Amino acid sequence: MLNITKNNLHDKLDLNRFKTIQSLNSRPYFKMFNKLLIGFLIGSIMFLLLPWTQNIQGTGYVTTVSPEQRPQTVHTAIAGRIEKWYVAEGQYVKKGDTILFISEIKEDYFDPNLVANTESQMKAKMLSEGSYEEKAKSLANQISAIERERILKLEQARNKIEQSLLKVRSDSMDLEAVKTQLKIAQTQYKRSQELNERGLKAVTDLEEKRLKLQDAEAKIITQQNKFLAAKNELINARVEINRITAEYTDKLSKAQSDRFTALSSQFDTEAQVNKLQNQVTNYKIRNELYYIKAPQNGYVNRALQSGIGETIKEGTPIVSIMPAKYDIAVESYIDPIDLPLIHKGEKVRIWFDGWPTIVFSGWPNASYGTFGGEIVAIENFISTNGKYRVLIAQDPKDKPWPKQLSIGAGAHTFALLDNVPIWYEIWRKLNGFPPDFYTPKAENETAKK
Repeated sequence: MLNITKNNLHDKLDLNRFKTIQSLNSRPYFKMFNKLLIGFLIGSIMFLLLPWTQNIQGTGYVTTVSPEQRPQTVHTAIAGRIEKWYVAEGQYVKKGDTILFISEIKEDYFDPNLVANTESQMKAKMLSEGSYEEKAKSLANQISAIERERILKLEQARNKIEQSLLKVRSDSMDLEAVKTQLKIAQTQYKRSQELNERGLKAVTDLEEKRLKLQDAEAKIITQQNKFLAAKNELINARVEINRITAEYTDKLSKAQSDRFTALSSQFDTEAQVNKLQNQVTNYKIRNELYYIKAPQNGYVNRALQSGIGETIKEGTPIVSIMPAKYDIAVESYIDPIDLPLIHKGEKVRIWFDGWPTIVFSGWPNASYGTFGGEIVAIENFISTNGKYRVLIAQDPKDKPWPKQLSIGAGAHTFALLDNVPIWYEIWRKLNGFPPDFYTPKAENETAKK
C-alpha cells in the first residue's frame, strides 16, 4: 500500500501474526533477484571496461591484383563481316588461338593481290630511285669534269695574257729602238745636208742618208702597227678569260640544275617508296587482323556478337575472356570520413559471401570464418558511388583464401584500428564521432627515430 497518511499501520497492526505474511518474508526470491541485479550491474560495468578494437568497415567484391589478370573484352581493330567462329562459350583458349574470322567490307581492300601489287609498285619505284641516283652521280662527275676543264682553260688564257704582255713589252721596246734609229737617221740626214750645202759632202752621201731616213720612217710605222696588234692580242686574251668564265659558269649552272632536279626526283621517289613500304606493312597487318586471336590464356566467358554474315564496325567488342591464371584480391569501398585512417600495408579482415562466418568486428580474434588481407593500393580520387576504392591482397602470413572464390563475388572488410574501451566506443557511436586518428606503429617508430 501507498504511505499517503502519517499514521503508521505497523504501530497499530502486527502483520507478522499472519501466516501469509510470514511465508512471503521467508521466501528467497527477492534476495536472489537482488543478487542477480547486483551481478548484472557489476557485469555490465566490467563489460563496458573491456577493450574494443575500432575498425573501418567496407563492402566490395573479389577482383585481381594485376589489371591484366581481370576479365577483358576482345575488340576488332577493323570493320568486317563475320565469316566463321572457332570457339564456343566456356572453351579454354591459349594465347594466339583464333577466335573469329572476318572478311573485308571496304572497297579499297577488295583486291586479293593487294599486297603483291603494292610490292611491285614499290620495287618499280625503287628502280626509278636508283636511276635518279645514278643520274645524279653522273651529273656530279660531269660537274667535276667541267670544273677541271674550266681551270685548264683559264690557265691557258692566263698564259696567253702573259704572252701578250711580253709581246707588248717586246714590241714597245722595238718601237723605241726604231724611234731612236729614226732620230739618228734624221740627225745624220741633216748633218749630211748641211755638209753638202757647204760642199763638204757629196750628193751621193746625201742620197744615202735620205734612203736611211725613209727606211727608218717606214720601220717605225711597221713597228707601231706591231705594237698596236700586240695590244689588241692582250685585250683579246683578257676578253677570252671573261668569255671562258661566262661559258663554264653557264655549263656548271646547267649541270648543277640538272643534278638538283635529279636529286629532287630521287628524294621524291624515295618518299614514295617509303609510303609504299608503309602501305605494304599496313596491308600485311590488316590481313592478319582478319583473324581475331586470344590475347592470353583463359576461358571464353561470353560471345558478345553472334551469327554469320553480320557486319561489325571498328572497336566492336567480340568476346569476353577470363584469364586462366590470376592472383585474387578484394576491391573494397570506404566512406570519405575514414580515408585518413587507411594506410598502405595495414592488415584487414575479410569475409566472403557464401562462406559461413561468425564476425565480432571489435574482437577479431574471436571471429570465425574471416581471412587476412593487406592493403596494397588506395585510390585518392572518389568513385562514382561517393566512396574511395581500396585494393586488398592476401596476407602471406595468414591462412590462404578459399580456392573456390570467383571474380565478382561479394566481400565484406573491416580494417583494424586502435583499441579503446567499449563504453568509449558506444559513446562515440551515439554522438556520431569518427574513429580516433590512427597511424601504424611502423610510422610512429620512424617518426620517433
